[in-house]
Order: sequence, then structure tokens, then C-alpha cells
Amino acid sequence: MKLPLVAALFGSAAAFAPTPVARTTTSALNVAYNPEFGGNDFDPMGFGKMHEIKGAFPNMFPHPQYLEESEIKHGRMCMLAWTGVWATESGLHFPGAPVADDWTNALGVWAQEDPGGFGIILAFIAIAEGEGVSHAGDNFRGKSKKTPGDMGFDWMGMTKKLSEDKLARYKTVEKKNGRAAMIAMASLFAFKAIPGSVPIMDLLGAN
Repeated sequence: MKLPLVAALFGSAAAFAPTPVARTTTSALNVAYNPEFGGNDFDPMGFGKMHEIKGAFPNMFPHPQYLEESEIKHGRMCMLAWTGVWATESGLHFPGAPVADDWTNALGVWAQEDPGGFGIILAFIAIAEGEGVSHAGDNFRGKSKKTPGDMGFDWMGMTKKLSEDKLARYKTVEKKNGRAAMIAMASLFAFKAIPGSVPIMDLLGAN
């Protein structure tokens, strides 16, 4: 299973590999909105403008601010999920923690063998989710005053040490890796749920 995991990661990441940025000609604004650098200009179906449809029910369609926040958030979750799958399949675990033989049943094994620890982490996730939503504000209607993806958690002040161009670059890299992770996780779930849905996994002898 390790070989297919690596192959899926590199295969999906290749499509989103960061493009070199010219320091002298690229501004933070260009990086953020230029499709060449992973921006949001590519929208042939106009999904990002659905909130502007005249005659639709009020607040029926989300603002682009909400769409960007959702993409970043789900990308981060999938990057964490991919790390969890890789750790499980590699046999890595904390000393004394429950051990699962497959990533598809790892959550159930953990909940059954360590309900206390499982409950604590679940509560932490619920609190973090609530705080994240309240911190983000009403971005569904585009009224949030914060930058999508910025949860205000920078206690080391790392972002303040970066230039505007470099900060925009890192944001773009995070989006691209998040997109790759979402594709990778979707592939893994499809592979396990629908036999033959990911042919490359079968060719690599995954199970």
C-alpha cells in the first residue's frame, strides 16, 4: 500500500506544482489573482458569480470569500488526512496508542480502544470548528473582514517576518498542495469503495 500512496501523492501533486515567480515583476496582487500562480480567475462556469444572480432568493448562493475559505479549509483537512493515512500504512503511532492494521478502520479502532482520548480530540475539533466559524464572520455573504484561511493563530509572528510577495507565494503553495491532497484523498476513498475506480492502484498491486 505504501507504493500506491506515494504514487498517488506525486501524481496529483505534479498537476499543481508551484510555478517559478519572478521576484522583480510579480506583485502580491498578481500572485493572488493570476491563474498561472494558482489564483481564482479560472471560472468558466461562473460559479464565483452566482451570488450576483438577479431574482434569486437572498443569500441563496455563497460569496467567493466563502468559497475560498472552504477550499483552504478542506485542503488543510485533506493534507492532515493524507498524513494520517501515510502514518497508519507506515506503521507509525504514538507509544501506547491503539494500532490499526488499515487506515479505513483506524478511526473505529481508536474510538473503541481509547474512548477517552477519542472524546477529548473530538471535543477539541468541535471547539476549534466553532471558533473558526465565529472568527471568520459572515463570509457566506462576503462580509467577513478577515483574509480567507487566516484564523489569527500566529503566536510566533512568522507571517510578519515575510514580505508581501513571499506571503502571497506561500498562500498559493498551500492552496495547490491542498488541492492535490483533496484529489489524493478522493482517489483513496474511491479505490476502497468502488473496485476498479482507480486503475493505477490496481496496476501497482494495491489492496
